[in-house]
Amino acid sequence: MARQLDFVGKSGTTYRYTALEDDRIPPTAGANYVIAELNQGAEARVLYAGETENVMGSDLAARLEEVRERWRDAELLLRLNVRRAVRQAEQEDLIAGLLPPLNDAPAAPPEPHQDDRFPEA
Repeated sequence: MARQLDFVGKSGTTYRYTALEDDRIPPTAGANYVIAELNQGAEARVLYAGETENVMGSDLAARLEEVRERWRDAELLLRLNVRRAVRQAEQEDLIAGLLPPLNDAPAAPPEPHQDDRFPEA
């Protein structure tokens, strides 16, 4: 049985990902994926969170090899999701909660605009 790991997004939602064995990528449609550093006895560290419309049509194996140049214990984990909106929301939730070093940091919320015509008292 394939190893499964849970990751928690900023919302508190837990997402279960499955590690690929023997670097095999299943032929499937859309999926979320994480590339995580899996150290013996330590908690997994998400290095990158992404989503793809077509696992077979994407270059996940090359991306994993690129990451392994810096983090040799990195592994690719998948979570199948058919709907794009679901995948994108999950990706954003994981990035906001885990701050993977290879993803761009989430945008900060805009500062409230102060109207100069109405100064604070």
